[in-house]
Amino acid sequence: MMFKSKIALKLAVNFALALIIFSVILSGVFFVLFKDYTVEIHKIQLQKYAQSMAALLSTDTMHNRHGRGGMMMCIPYLCDSMNVGIWIVDENLNLIMPNTRHGMRHNMAYQYKFADLPPNASEVINEVFEDKTVFSEGFSDVLSQLTLTAGVPIKDDTGKVIGAVLLHSPVAGMENALKQGLFILSVSIALALTVVFILSLGLVYLFTKPLNKMKEVALKLAQGDYKTRCDVMQNDEIGELAKVLDLLAMRLDDASQESLKLEKMRKDFISNISHELRTPVTVIRGSLEALCDKIVTEPEKVEQYHQQMLNEAKFLQRLVGDLLDLSRLQNPDFAIEKQPLYLNDVLSDVLRSARQIAKAKDVKVDFISNEANLKMEGDYGRLRQMFLVILDNAIKFSHVGGKVEVIVKGKDITVRDYGIGIKQEDLEHIFERFYKTKGEKNKTGTGLGLAIAKQIAQRHDILLTAKNHAKGGAEFNFKLP
Repeated sequence: MMFKSKIALKLAVNFALALIIFSVILSGVFFVLFKDYTVEIHKIQLQKYAQSMAALLSTDTMHNRHGRGGMMMCIPYLCDSMNVGIWIVDENLNLIMPNTRHGMRHNMAYQYKFADLPPNASEVINEVFEDKTVFSEGFSDVLSQLTLTAGVPIKDDTGKVIGAVLLHSPVAGMENALKQGLFILSVSIALALTVVFILSLGLVYLFTKPLNKMKEVALKLAQGDYKTRCDVMQNDEIGELAKVLDLLAMRLDDASQESLKLEKMRKDFISNISHELRTPVTVIRGSLEALCDKIVTEPEKVEQYHQQMLNEAKFLQRLVGDLLDLSRLQNPDFAIEKQPLYLNDVLSDVLRSARQIAKAKDVKVDFISNEANLKMEGDYGRLRQMFLVILDNAIKFSHVGGKVEVIVKGKDITVRDYGIGIKQEDLEHIFERFYKTKGEKNKTGTGLGLAIAKQIAQRHDILLTAKNHAKGGAEFNFKLP
């Protein structure tokens, strides 16, 4: 099941190859080091044996014929116990090879001339007579097997070299030791590889489990399921990747919700604009048909019809103008003309226009400010339009003879009325396009004014909010950047 995952298979294979290569290198290094170590130990041991033999065959024994015979009788037993062969070269360069215990003859030893030896053997003996300890494999041909030879000098009491001991040890014993060591190493490595490979399968599973989870999440995201999450808690790169994938899912979910909301707004917009356009067009068409068909002929009624058509045409003009303004402001490519200005000048201009509008309802518009000059970067015309929309709205919903206040405190500008306020269910929607509160006071509105004011505020980094005042009426607040 696990190896259906390609990355799991690759990890397992690569891990196994790495272990095999490591094992081969380790075995090779071990073999070389172990071989050198074994040969070195064997040399040291052979040297000690040879030096012991040379000590026994020292000056006293070499010149004492009886003693010499006693030593020569002991040598075969010693050689058999140590599994070595021995040659002795005396001061006359006679080569003595003592018999072993098996099949010994009465003379106890064979004697040969130094000249009878091959050249490679004579070189070793010459070096020993120069008071050197020598190791060689040059006697292998003479002894008909691969042999390691240790040569040490025999000295008299004065330190003079009077002979040489050549101790021969077959290399087969070392080779067997090497083979045995290599076999033990191979078995150990095989067992270790088996255990480590089994453990690696578990580690590969743990490693690929979160990756498989992230793969499933990615597939679900591709299918449009933006609620899915990885929920992988790891303090490493995989954990970070899982967090990024979860963040992506969250952003896609938010974008999906926003897209649904925009789609709903688009449909509502088409529905609303169709409704808003249908009513004045229907009124204008009906009035024109009545006039053209001579249904209405009385001068007073004809005048009323003309006035009604004019009002509806003005409403259409205002609606189209508001739609164009809103469309432009919502387009990020549409640049507004910002320049340094004093906000007090804008507010003074707006208050003059608002007071003219307020006269029809006998509404008083007060200006309260403790700021002499509020300087900022902005579009004069658009800022005037924004404040006038809010003031017009405040006057519209004020009672006859009421009051509207414009209060400036530092970076905060508040427009407050003492009218009917805003219903709680309407409060969160008043800045949406075509959203109109129900009531007689708002029957002439297009539902775009507050949406335009909001867009102008956003273009100037102004935070525009609305709420009901605790003592009645509505309150719009502008927080300047």
